[in-house]
Amino acid sequence: MYVSSPEYLPPLDPDFSPLCLYNRAYQQKVAQTSIDETARFRLAVEREEGLTERRDVDILTSTSYTEETYCYVERHLKFILWAVGGWRIFIEGPDSLCRRLQNDYSRTGNRSFDAEIMEKVYGSALDVQIVEDESEMPPSRRSSQPIGGHLEGCRIGFDLGASDFKIAAVQDGEAVFSTEIPWDPGSQTDPSYHYRHITDGLKQAASNLPRVDAIGGSAAGIYINNEAKVGSLFRNIPEDRFDREIKNLFRRIQQEWGVPLVVVNDGDVTALAGAISLETANLLGIAMGSSEAAGYVDENGRITGFLNELAFAPVDNNPEATLDEWSGDRGTGALYFSQQAVNKLLPDAGIELPSDMSLADRLKDVQALADAGDERAHRIFETLGVYLGYSLIHYHDYYNCANVLLLGRVTSGTGGQIILDKARTTLEGAFPDLAPQITVTIPDEKQRRVGQAVAAASLPALDKK
Repeated sequence: MYVSSPEYLPPLDPDFSPLCLYNRAYQQKVAQTSIDETARFRLAVEREEGLTERRDVDILTSTSYTEETYCYVERHLKFILWAVGGWRIFIEGPDSLCRRLQNDYSRTGNRSFDAEIMEKVYGSALDVQIVEDESEMPPSRRSSQPIGGHLEGCRIGFDLGASDFKIAAVQDGEAVFSTEIPWDPGSQTDPSYHYRHITDGLKQAASNLPRVDAIGGSAAGIYINNEAKVGSLFRNIPEDRFDREIKNLFRRIQQEWGVPLVVVNDGDVTALAGAISLETANLLGIAMGSSEAAGYVDENGRITGFLNELAFAPVDNNPEATLDEWSGDRGTGALYFSQQAVNKLLPDAGIELPSDMSLADRLKDVQALADAGDERAHRIFETLGVYLGYSLIHYHDYYNCANVLLLGRVTSGTGGQIILDKARTTLEGAFPDLAPQITVTIPDEKQRRVGQAVAAASLPALDKK
């Protein structure tokens, strides 16, 4: 009922149905409905140390809107779960709605992937509790901590992506060496591949410094206290070898190098890179690379401990949107802001590339076409720009971010400028009241490609002697 065509259509995806529009249409219907046919749905997600995110919404109670209401609430829950993270969910509302959510977010339900990943991250089965009384719902409880910004000394920074990793040698805040090293971690079944490549890269960077005082890294996936929890870089590693050799990979490297080492999610480093380069805060960083990575720095320039795994957070409500083969869901960010998104649009753009070509090489070819003025390639990046324009409003609804920084290989060259221009046009045209509240920026080419590695180098504080 509330799936409608946006005013600004993506050239190659006319069935795109921005979730922000669905939510606004539903909320408008609630506002127009008598109070005795509406109710308050209460939601709280708890993660480590009792930190909790509470987000309540008003819903329609009429059975005429059962499916619309479930879609509205379920997408709301899914976004918060992946943006914030957690192992326990509290819900309070109509019984049938709550029980359906409880069933779906179980190890055997429609959202079994979400339940399994959260269990891996937090070490406890995802627990969906139906609360009988509002007084039993926990309030929001947040925490934040400073991140990075340590520039003194001789440092190595790395940024691990799915098709290459960037590495930089940094001396007193200045990059004296940087490079990009191709690799293929996602298809590997032997953890020694990851260890060997990362170590070789560190040695290459170290050869450009008089000494190494600290190492900082960013990587796709979820990392807590330098321990790898889950990540696409390791998706083919057998579970037993993951537990033995990948979980403590970075702790092993730290012991071998004997210096402070910090590794965090690449999204957080994206946000850190933006905060450093733009000298601002309240910033959402979005890296469009092999997948979508995101990070958030609050108004005080601190990170919140949120997962910010927006690759799995929904942005498109089209029920026929392309299926994400890993998560088993549709309309999630990975297929809208990444190399995967470019690849998805190739057939509709009329661009044929060899079937055995990697996603990274496909992106390079499409970017070369865009740089040469090929309209087919331009339409791909225009489509991504429209996706982004609407999704920035959706992200703003949850993060209330005033600044957005775009990084990653997809934003390079002419294509990146097209994405930015189209996103701004969409944002300003579709949401003239909200557009002035969001500043969207792409840094220069060098900062775009290796800025995360340089920012990552600033993560560890030096040991006080």
